[in-house]
Amino acid sequence: MKVVVFDLDDTLYDEITYVHSGFRAVAMYLREQFDLPTDESIKIMISVLESEGRGQVFDRLLHHYGKYSKVTVRECLRVYRCHEPQIHLYEDATRCLELLREMGSPLYIVTDGNKWVQYRKLIALGLYDHPAIRKCFISRRFGIKNEKPSPYCFMQICAKENVKPSDVVYIGDNPNKDFVGIKPLGFKTIRILRGGFAAIQKSNEFEADITIRTLDELWKKEIFHAIPNRQPLGWQRS
Repeated sequence: MKVVVFDLDDTLYDEITYVHSGFRAVAMYLREQFDLPTDESIKIMISVLESEGRGQVFDRLLHHYGKYSKVTVRECLRVYRCHEPQIHLYEDATRCLELLREMGSPLYIVTDGNKWVQYRKLIALGLYDHPAIRKCFISRRFGIKNEKPSPYCFMQICAKENVKPSDVVYIGDNPNKDFVGIKPLGFKTIRILRGGFAAIQKSNEFEADITIRTLDELWKKEIFHAIPNRQPLGWQRS
């Protein structure tokens, strides 16, 4: 492989740690504003997240304490998105980045999501300053239409490195969008089975060429040899 590209959330770090970090920031804000108990607020938010998903976490918390208003919900969301996250790379990610750096492989990151949220994550993880990583692409900076499964950022990497898609391997976790847009172009794809999508199975067009459970598995010789070579389709930017 001439170039290695990583997803961010649940590939290089555990995304739930970001969520919990944000919940703590919100709980501390609500303690300052309404004198609400921090630890209990965090427990309530985690419980709502696990039972209902993310959409109503702050609404449910504020209703519980009789402090609900649309303005306060928006402020909680602002605090969540703007906080300085307390997050860390997976141990195998730290090892992997260092080994690839020693090998001289050009490394990139492509991540979707709110551009300020993703920027703060990358800063907190030390990835903007990491000596191995040439560029972090926050896809939404190029417009929502260029988020995955769009191949836009990946083609930018090919142009920057002057390589073909078949010279690039992408490692991600989400079969809903990570691979379906780039496999037909000849990119090589690896799915890491962890995070919220670990148990999801999709049809072959959505799945990566091979799967791994930790980044340490990349050093098994058969991993890269197991990825098939495909004739890339033509690609036009819409």
